[in-house]
Amino acid sequence: MQVEAGSATGSHPTEQPTRRILRDETLLVLALSLGASGVSALISFVGSVTKPGGLKEQAATMNASAAPGRPWLDLAWQLFGIASALVPVALVAHLLLREGASLRTLGFDRTRPWPDLGRGTVVAAVIGSTGIAFYLAARGLGANLTVVPEALPGVWWKYPVLVLSAVQNAVLEEVIVVGYLLRRLGRLGWSPGTALVGSSVLRGSYHLYQGIGGFLGNMVMGVVFVWLYRRWGRVGPLVVAHSLLDVGAFVGYALLAGKVGWLPTA
Repeated sequence: MQVEAGSATGSHPTEQPTRRILRDETLLVLALSLGASGVSALISFVGSVTKPGGLKEQAATMNASAAPGRPWLDLAWQLFGIASALVPVALVAHLLLREGASLRTLGFDRTRPWPDLGRGTVVAAVIGSTGIAFYLAARGLGANLTVVPEALPGVWWKYPVLVLSAVQNAVLEEVIVVGYLLRRLGRLGWSPGTALVGSSVLRGSYHLYQGIGGFLGNMVMGVVFVWLYRRWGRVGPLVVAHSLLDVGAFVGYALLAGKVGWLPTA
């Protein structure tokens, strides 16, 4: 390993890691985050398809209570879960810093807030409308479980926690699965097309707990997000889009579940 004086930050020495170190670091980051989620989702999916009855008769629940009947303890668990889920992003920031880069290299910063917000809003509007239709169709065909985006008690912190959870999901997924992974795979010699497939399949894999529809829908979303990242050179708009999509899913479900006939409930 070569160690060079100076860095992009001006305060840390940069290290130029070998190919083996790049590979091992990437595998470790994924094993601590969304790669592990993909394995967990696969096990969950196998369990679902081996149960009697169709997939749509089963439910995949997110944002559930961690301490039923104890609101303050439940809040503490919710905030702890959100914060701990972002540790892999902090690890990515550290690994980038060692080589003289930073999260800004991936376009995750506040240098272009309005373009990021505008682009992200447009992307969310397009994907959100088609995504709902695809989910309903997949569930109707028996290829998807009934997704329950939230099952929190009706307490004062419910909606703030749902918003924080949405932003956490967006930051974790877009920084790691798009920005970091594409950068690493490129340095490991993967072609642009192969890296796109790898990133998109990974995104689909950790949504497999929702069923085949969740896998395919998110894989297609992964292809779109990789294309947009390469076009814009920033994960910022993707974080905005993903945050808005998840806020709409989590908060929308909380407000509409049981009140509209077209929204499936468990």
